[in-house]
Amino acid sequence: MALFNMTRRMALGLGLLAALSAGAAHAEGFPERAVTLVVPFAAGGSTDVVARIIAEKMSEDLGQQVIVQNVAGAGGNLGAGNVARAEPDGYTILMGTVATHALNPLILKSTPYDPEKDFAPVSLLVIVPNVLIVNPELPATNVQELIAMLKAEPDKWSYASSGNGTPLHLSGELFNSMAGVKMQHIPYKGAGPALTDLLGNQVSIMFDNLPSSSSHIKSGKLRALAVTTAKRAPSFPDIPTIAESGVPGYETYTWNALFAPANAPADVVAKLNASANKALKDPAVAERMKDFSATIVGSTPEELGAHVKAELAKWGPIVKGANIQME
Repeated sequence: MALFNMTRRMALGLGLLAALSAGAAHAEGFPERAVTLVVPFAAGGSTDVVARIIAEKMSEDLGQQVIVQNVAGAGGNLGAGNVARAEPDGYTILMGTVATHALNPLILKSTPYDPEKDFAPVSLLVIVPNVLIVNPELPATNVQELIAMLKAEPDKWSYASSGNGTPLHLSGELFNSMAGVKMQHIPYKGAGPALTDLLGNQVSIMFDNLPSSSSHIKSGKLRALAVTTAKRAPSFPDIPTIAESGVPGYETYTWNALFAPANAPADVVAKLNASANKALKDPAVAERMKDFSATIVGSTPEELGAHVKAELAKWGPIVKGANIQME
């Protein structure tokens, strides 16, 4: 019996050693084939643009192609859910956003994943400002004038966004809360139709992604009152922030980050993190991101994990206060 127990312990020990050696070898040789970067939204949007810029440089660094795969549907839940259920080997990763990892889990009655437990954070890549824009016929020329106008006629004004539960919708609700005003929300099926009505003055106020409306701002067809980030956007340094315009502490933005499935090997996550952060430091990438109005961040996996936790804590009360609940 003693000999049997000793043999069994030796076998278990050798098995554990083999598993550890295999894990180390896997991480050392990673990647040995193409990596799939899932974008949970349609091609051509801001998340897709950021993904393709990063994927190109990561491909050069890793020596294997990082292939962008658009898996749109369910507000980002379809693609994110696919990655959460993927083999945790680092060969399937996600371009996550504030929608997939904060708003959807808070707003939707159910999601096919847990934003913290089902993913291994890799790196926070960029933040993209939102912008408060108005039709030029609106009398308000700055945030303070807008607030005064909204308070003088509290039931008259509405704001447009690209849809219910989107970061732009929540930007408006946060503005309502922090500025002490009450604009009604008009959800559209995408930013395009909302911008069309804003340009035609069917609606006077809108929260939009800065890249989406930048050409209309430059042409003077729309007036930008303020960006939603804590600092001014490098691509539009003359546009003030909402925080500096009389609503201190106000800050919202769209962000893009890389995630692997939970339980991905730590060494593989570290290699993906190093490659992504190296790509962000490339001058050509920095220039393209600036043209896109995106601000480069770069982070450790731990910092991204803390960011997701903070975003859930930030938006939870806003979602609850606005009574936003969707199927």
